[in-house]
Amino acid sequence: MAKITAGVGCSHTPAIGAAVDLGKTETDYWRPMFEGFEASKKWIKEAAPDVVIMVYNDHNNAFDFKMIPTFAVGCADEFPIADEGWGARPVPIVKGYRELAAHIVQSVILDEFDLTIVNEMEVDHGLTTPMSLMFGEPEAWPVRVIPIAVNVVQYPPPTGNRCYNLGKALKKAVESWDEDLNVMIFGTGGMSHQIQGPRAGLINKEFDKNFLDDLSRDPERLKDIAHLEYMREAGAEAVELVMWLVMRAALGEKVDEVYRFYHVPASSTGVGHIILNADNNE
Repeated sequence: MAKITAGVGCSHTPAIGAAVDLGKTETDYWRPMFEGFEASKKWIKEAAPDVVIMVYNDHNNAFDFKMIPTFAVGCADEFPIADEGWGARPVPIVKGYRELAAHIVQSVILDEFDLTIVNEMEVDHGLTTPMSLMFGEPEAWPVRVIPIAVNVVQYPPPTGNRCYNLGKALKKAVESWDEDLNVMIFGTGGMSHQIQGPRAGLINKEFDKNFLDDLSRDPERLKDIAHLEYMREAGAEAVELVMWLVMRAALGEKVDEVYRFYHVPASSTGVGHIILNADNNE
């Protein structure tokens, strides 16, 4: 059967993708950050996933304020790259896995967890930035991707606990798929940052480090962090970290931490990254 073998936590600030596209990864500003992902690119190439479930948030490109689903699953064969106002990123079209996505939708909805089914969807930097960081600049992405978009744009976003339970439901869904597949799940966004108002530029390294620590050792604590605590301690956009909790819960109770990286500055974001192997013997 299919197995979720590992999870990746990764920031997705658009400036990272722009640095790749404009050939600025070797500049003094960007080099230290991109060097932190060299080990990750080697690791994922050796681990060779067949499918990536990408938990991310749309930034008013696939959706807008006329319609914002709390959780949406992309069920198409492919996902074009969105034009976010400066042209679509020059990266490959994202290939989906429609049959597995439909199975996940059926399993999770019949498990009483409502999802929005999206059969046609463009994807933005929330999805493509982590792909570039982990897979580099290939002519075609080496994996099929199932996008899961989470609303963290308009209040109220889902709670950390709800996201954690979604991860559990995804694990159950994947493991009931009768095909030998190496599946990985990415949780994206964050870490601490605020992009507007008098607190713009806020970075809380201690909050970020504690979050990374507890992804491995105490994820139950993280699922109880309230929206207001994210905002107060780590900035308005830090609520994106609830998407990392979907990833963590999908790995099961026990994990092995493979790699961790944290870097400031990268635009206005504390860039966090972690790789966790699932213990599929539990």
